[in-house]
Amino acid sequence: MTDATFAEDLKSAMAEAASEVDEALDALLPKEEGEERKLFAAMRYATMGGGKKMRAFLVLEGARQFGVGRESALRVAAAVEMLHAYSLVHDDLPAMDDDDLRRGKPTVHKAWDEATAILVGDALQTQAFATLAAPETHQDPAVRADLCLALALASGARGMVGGQMLDIMAETATTPPDEAAIVRLQQLKTGRLIEFSAEAGAILGKAPAHSRQCLLYYGREIGAAFQIADDLLDLTATPEETGKATGKDAGAGKATLLGLLGPERARAQAERLVDQAKAHLESFDERAGLMRALADHVIRRRN
Repeated sequence: MTDATFAEDLKSAMAEAASEVDEALDALLPKEEGEERKLFAAMRYATMGGGKKMRAFLVLEGARQFGVGRESALRVAAAVEMLHAYSLVHDDLPAMDDDDLRRGKPTVHKAWDEATAILVGDALQTQAFATLAAPETHQDPAVRADLCLALALASGARGMVGGQMLDIMAETATTPPDEAAIVRLQQLKTGRLIEFSAEAGAILGKAPAHSRQCLLYYGREIGAAFQIADDLLDLTATPEETGKATGKDAGAGKATLLGLLGPERARAQAERLVDQAKAHLESFDERAGLMRALADHVIRRRN
């Protein structure tokens, strides 16, 4: 199959994967019943039926490289979506980015209230780790422990949350961050969870260290490219295209490579990152065709 064929297949493959992940989330998240049903309803609202689920797709495609069972892969993909949704719910809060729109619908604190949004994030984060740690995810407890550790490192103080702190600090910094500082900020805030998503399939498949490293580096490169593309969309896309408010980064003083390099140089940098990402997949041959197509899609998307 040619690269063009994989590119044509990518849209339907991602849509099918998103549907499967929503089914897994439906089974794994608490039903809207009992005295806590307000919390459960908001958790499901934040997580299901929207978004590209790109991180989940990475988990599934990475797992496919090593013949991992679909049920195991879907549980990990769903856990990643829970963790990612938690980060978005908290990021949208008035104390953070103060957004009213996410995935084309009101943010959780607008649809419910701020307290509920905080608790939704807390509950989704812990549910993600409960899902990874459960025996149904993998029969080997060492694999489950490895998944939990890797996700904790990717999402915690030295990962996504640390990057969010750097992002907030940059808004009021007396000296604007340089390119190296912005790259590190974005690698932590956005990139680390994408890295984990790419690597998770190799963990599930007990892959050799080299294969696991190749997928991690692939995830690192597309994570960086994804963030540049996101910044370009904030500048050029409409809220209808992205499903969220646009044009906010410059006004908020966000530290971005786009602001430092300008659109053309930033776009060229994203293209270089995509080429590097695809180079990390050379040892996987045609099996990784959809992952190569995804790398190209990351910088061509409009939402």
